[in-house]
Amino acid sequence: MRLATWNVNSLRSRIGRVEAFLERHDVDVLALQETKARDDQLPLMGLQSMGYEVASAGVNQWNGVAVISRVGLDDVEVGFPGMPGWGDPVASEARAIGVTCGGVRVWSLYVPNGRKVDDPHYVYKLDWLARLRAAAQPWLDGPTALVGDWNIAPLDEDVFDIAAFARSTHVTAPERAAFQAFLDDGYADVVRPHSPGPGGYTYWDYYRQRFERNRGMRIDFVLGSPAFASAVTGAFVDRDERAGTGASDHAPVVVDLAD
Repeated sequence: MRLATWNVNSLRSRIGRVEAFLERHDVDVLALQETKARDDQLPLMGLQSMGYEVASAGVNQWNGVAVISRVGLDDVEVGFPGMPGWGDPVASEARAIGVTCGGVRVWSLYVPNGRKVDDPHYVYKLDWLARLRAAAQPWLDGPTALVGDWNIAPLDEDVFDIAAFARSTHVTAPERAAFQAFLDDGYADVVRPHSPGPGGYTYWDYYRQRFERNRGMRIDFVLGSPAFASAVTGAFVDRDERAGTGASDHAPVVVDLAD
């Protein structure tokens, strides 16, 4: 099985790229984040004609997650148990969807950004991660993949200049501790061993030619349970998808599993 995750930054805007990516890399399962549309607005006919099924969760032009699969799409679950909400009034956001594909439980996750360290959204982010961790602990017993945009750079090498992020979210000790907690529980970052160092950046914002200068961040991850991690045979970041007109600001992350 070949599994990928991609913050596509609007599926409607980039459906052509998504279809070409699936075909070029022969992808079986693709988890998407920031689809930015209601379910009834998604352009799915091309994907369906290619033999893919789609499970999605989206309520407006913000957030949105989906899983695209040609190896089965079962037991769809929108939101994880205990997932906190946001807003006034508080409501669940479209940030998590779980689907079983070819015997693997795949969770497409779009972790809250946090905005600023003194912002209520930062508290929401940490709470969201803590609730996800609690929900994910029982999932360690089977082949499970927690994939998506985590909005955390766990190591200093995961940002182009750690000094530039000294007072920013994504690199604070509480965020990094929240990410490390998943590893301590038994999940493994299955991509880093195959794509180490700055070559593993997955995000470059649109500001001042950040991509061309490789001033990026590694914030998109595939965390696997022991059964999932033991089946991984390779992984890479498709930097080419960040290049060119109309690209998302994130690159897809691709993982290969043994049969």
